[in-house]
Amino acid sequence: MVPYSFLIAAGSPDGDSHPLIGMLPMVVIFAIFYFVLIVPARTKQKKLEALVSTLKPGDRVIINPGIFGTIVSLEGDALQVRVDDKTKIKVLKSAVAALQNESAETEKK
Repeated sequence: MVPYSFLIAAGSPDGDSHPLIGMLPMVVIFAIFYFVLIVPARTKQKKLEALVSTLKPGDRVIINPGIFGTIVSLEGDALQVRVDDKTKIKVLKSAVAALQNESAETEKK
Protein backbone atom coordinates (compact mmCIF):
# COMPACT_ATOMS: atom_id res chain seq x y z
CA MET A 1 0.00 0.00 0.00
CA VAL A 2 1.39 3.41 -1.02
CA PRO A 3 1.01 6.39 1.34
CA TYR A 4 -1.27 9.17 0.06
CA SER A 5 1.39 11.90 0.50
CA PHE A 6 3.67 10.03 -1.89
CA LEU A 7 0.98 10.08 -4.54
CA ILE A 8 0.56 13.85 -4.23
CA ALA A 9 4.29 14.48 -4.57
CA ALA A 10 4.64 12.09 -7.48
CA GLY A 11 1.86 13.69 -9.52
CA SER A 12 -0.44 11.95 -11.90
CA PRO A 13 0.73 9.14 -14.17
CA ASP A 14 0.40 11.50 -17.16
CA GLY A 15 3.18 13.73 -15.78
CA ASP A 16 0.90 16.59 -14.72
CA SER A 17 1.61 17.91 -11.24
CA HIS A 18 -0.92 19.25 -8.81
CA PRO A 19 -1.91 22.88 -9.69
CA LEU A 20 -1.15 24.15 -6.20
CA ILE A 21 2.42 22.87 -6.36
CA GLY A 22 3.04 25.10 -9.38
CA MET A 23 1.88 28.15 -7.41
CA LEU A 24 4.08 27.39 -4.39
CA PRO A 25 7.15 29.32 -5.66
CA MET A 26 5.01 32.41 -6.29
CA VAL A 27 3.59 32.23 -2.77
CA VAL A 28 7.08 31.90 -1.30
CA ILE A 29 8.35 34.89 -3.32
CA PHE A 30 5.38 37.01 -2.21
CA ALA A 31 6.01 36.07 1.43
CA ILE A 32 9.67 37.08 1.13
CA PHE A 33 8.78 40.44 -0.42
CA TYR A 34 6.14 41.02 2.24
CA PHE A 35 8.52 40.48 5.15
CA VAL A 36 11.51 42.22 3.54
CA LEU A 37 9.80 45.26 2.02
CA ILE A 38 6.27 45.84 3.26
CA VAL A 39 6.58 45.17 7.01
CA PRO A 40 9.59 47.49 7.55
CA ALA A 41 7.95 50.25 5.49
CA ARG A 42 4.79 50.03 7.60
CA THR A 43 6.71 50.25 10.89
CA LYS A 44 8.69 53.24 9.61
CA GLN A 45 5.46 54.97 8.52
CA LYS A 46 3.85 54.35 11.92
CA LYS A 47 6.89 55.82 13.72
CA LEU A 48 6.79 58.89 11.47
CA GLU A 49 3.05 59.37 12.09
CA ALA A 50 3.66 59.15 15.84
CA LEU A 51 6.47 61.70 15.54
CA VAL A 52 4.32 64.14 13.55
CA SER A 53 1.50 63.89 16.09
CA THR A 54 3.84 64.90 18.93
CA LEU A 55 5.45 67.93 17.24
CA LYS A 56 5.43 71.17 19.21
CA PRO A 57 6.88 74.67 18.80
CA GLY A 58 10.61 74.71 19.44
CA ASP A 59 11.26 71.26 17.95
CA ARG A 60 14.12 71.16 15.44
CA VAL A 61 13.02 69.22 12.38
CA ILE A 62 14.21 68.15 8.97
CA ILE A 63 11.74 68.81 6.15
CA ASN A 64 11.60 66.25 3.29
CA PRO A 65 13.74 68.10 0.71
CA GLY A 66 16.47 68.31 3.38
CA ILE A 67 15.69 71.69 4.91
CA PHE A 68 16.66 72.12 8.57
CA GLY A 69 14.44 74.34 10.69
CA THR A 70 12.74 75.02 14.00
CA ILE A 71 8.98 74.87 14.44
CA VAL A 72 7.52 78.26 15.34
CA SER A 73 3.81 77.40 15.38
CA LEU A 74 1.29 74.72 14.47
CA GLU A 75 -1.65 75.54 12.17
CA GLY A 76 -3.89 72.50 11.70
CA ASP A 77 -2.21 70.36 9.04
CA ALA A 78 0.61 72.87 8.52
CA LEU A 79 3.64 74.14 10.42
CA GLN A 80 5.42 77.48 10.47
CA VAL A 81 9.13 76.60 10.35
CA ARG A 82 11.95 79.09 10.88
CA VAL A 83 14.84 78.19 8.57
CA ASP A 84 16.91 81.36 9.15
CA ASP A 85 16.84 84.32 11.54
CA LYS A 86 14.20 86.20 9.51
CA THR A 87 12.89 83.47 7.21
CA LYS A 88 9.81 81.40 8.02
CA ILE A 89 8.12 78.94 5.69
CA LYS A 90 4.78 77.19 5.93
CA VAL A 91 4.91 73.43 5.23
CA LEU A 92 2.57 70.50 5.64
CA LYS A 93 3.08 68.24 8.63
CA SER A 94 3.50 65.34 6.21
CA ALA A 95 6.69 67.01 4.88
CA VAL A 96 8.51 66.41 8.17
CA ALA A 97 11.09 63.66 7.73
CA ALA A 98 12.63 63.51 11.23
CA LEU A 99 13.72 65.44 14.27
CA GLN A 100 17.25 66.80 13.95
CA ASN A 101 18.57 65.13 17.11
CA GLU A 102 17.04 61.75 16.13
CA SER A 103 18.71 61.77 12.71
CA ALA A 104 22.13 62.21 14.32
CA GLU A 105 21.47 59.21 16.58
CA THR A 106 20.44 56.97 13.67
CA GLU A 107 23.59 57.87 11.72
CA LYS A 108 25.74 56.62 14.63
CA LYS A 109 24.07 53.18 14.56
